[in-house]
Amino acid sequence: MLDKIRAGAAAAALLLAGTLVACDSGSDGAGDGKPGGDGSPAAAGPGSQDLPAALTGQKPDWGRCEAPEGGEAPGSGWECSTIRVPLDYDKPEGETIGIAVIRKKATDPGKRIGSLLFNFGGPGGSGVSGLPSSASSFTKLNSRYDLVSFDPRGVSASAGVRCRDDKEMETAAEIDLTPDTAAEEQAYMADGADFGRDCERRSGKLLPHVSTSNAARDMDLMRHVLGDRKLNYLGFSYGTELGGVYAHHFPGNVGRVVLDAVVDPTADAVGHARNQTTGFQRALENYLKSTGQDPEQGTEKIVRLLERIDKKPLPTSSGRELGESSALTGIVLPLYSKESWTYLTQGLEEAENGSGDLLLAMADSYNDRDEKGHYGTQSHSQRAISCADARQRPTRAEAKALVPEFREISPVFGPFLAWDTAGWCADWPVAGEGDDPEVSAPGADPILVVGTTGDPATPYEGARKMAEELGEGVGVRLTFEGEGHGAYTAGNSCVTSTVDAYLLNGRVPKDGKTCS
Repeated sequence: MLDKIRAGAAAAALLLAGTLVACDSGSDGAGDGKPGGDGSPAAAGPGSQDLPAALTGQKPDWGRCEAPEGGEAPGSGWECSTIRVPLDYDKPEGETIGIAVIRKKATDPGKRIGSLLFNFGGPGGSGVSGLPSSASSFTKLNSRYDLVSFDPRGVSASAGVRCRDDKEMETAAEIDLTPDTAAEEQAYMADGADFGRDCERRSGKLLPHVSTSNAARDMDLMRHVLGDRKLNYLGFSYGTELGGVYAHHFPGNVGRVVLDAVVDPTADAVGHARNQTTGFQRALENYLKSTGQDPEQGTEKIVRLLERIDKKPLPTSSGRELGESSALTGIVLPLYSKESWTYLTQGLEEAENGSGDLLLAMADSYNDRDEKGHYGTQSHSQRAISCADARQRPTRAEAKALVPEFREISPVFGPFLAWDTAGWCADWPVAGEGDDPEVSAPGADPILVVGTTGDPATPYEGARKMAEELGEGVGVRLTFEGEGHGAYTAGNSCVTSTVDAYLLNGRVPKDGKTCS
């Protein structure tokens, strides 16, 4: 059972779910590997990069992929390399960092289109480990594309941000994420500020340079180095924000781009938290309905359970205790996929009967903690990237003032997400770039924007707003009437065939098409 839970956690972390017209993919179909233009990145309009030849003239040295720390090597057919990018794009001749890249060549090279770049979300998710683990979902695409992914700057093998060691992470896990007293509030805010200082002490040089806009510029350099005239891209969850920002900076370089499980680009930090409060409560109510429970009564039952755990943590067979924060995280994880709802039922039943084993196991998977107490660093990278992006810095008082509104939206998730607006970037040592990402992309080729009606983490409304912000004639909406975070990997044949037809043959579906 635990293996299945971990698989569900990996899927969550990775994501973290008509009339046809022709579309130019931006590749010649033959895949000769030659970049367009004069040897510099091919963008001709705003956002073009002027980089030194030492960077634009790189030739990736593809070799066998080594096993990541604590994991297994990807297996046959996978090749890895490193692409150098500027640490600071304002100083392109200065210090560089390495971006870890992985690929699997097209299995039908005679019909090769080019590279298809993936980002599985987070922010902070490793594409180098994520793509091989999910590659079975992309076998058909692999026939005509080299499947390519990467660790974005500040993530894992790409100069990964590291802030705390395992002992420090374990200590921080005891902080109450829904403080009820002045002392708990003070401890919560102090931990957020301490995390920022920890990151600055261990990774301070990187922190000003890990924003999404920098990652988008890295992608355009990767596109050029990989030999693609335009970028073909499949982004999930946060990867949709990264894809939208790329389209804004490099509209002339947009090829066949799909954004699935879409982040609302109009939301600031508080707006994003409000959206997630709505999304997770909606998913929880859909789950409760599926089990024959009244959503209001089922929600109240879970609230009472969490209140009891807050007062008296539950024992587990490992000797650790399940506190309220871990219990809440354990409830969150299975909402990412309808296939995991059965584990939520089991976890809640166990907890009602006095055992925290399953909810703690799911919380550990979500928090990237293994059985030996070792933590991954995705949460470190996630916070660094998010805080580099977000200018908004809610105070303790402002977060506390949000609690009644957020609790009204979701009695289960609202208090945590309200407090999270302040704790996330408390006293962060680097200012954020803006209030929300700019994704307008006038003149770009059509971008397929896929939204799932029951998506908990990136609610369906975000797809509409992304399509609108991309601009008329650019954002093309596809709706999946279903549950879970991400549509393409959900197993719906209508979604899969529509996306495949676009990516493989350039057929753009009618705007507003619905799959159920």
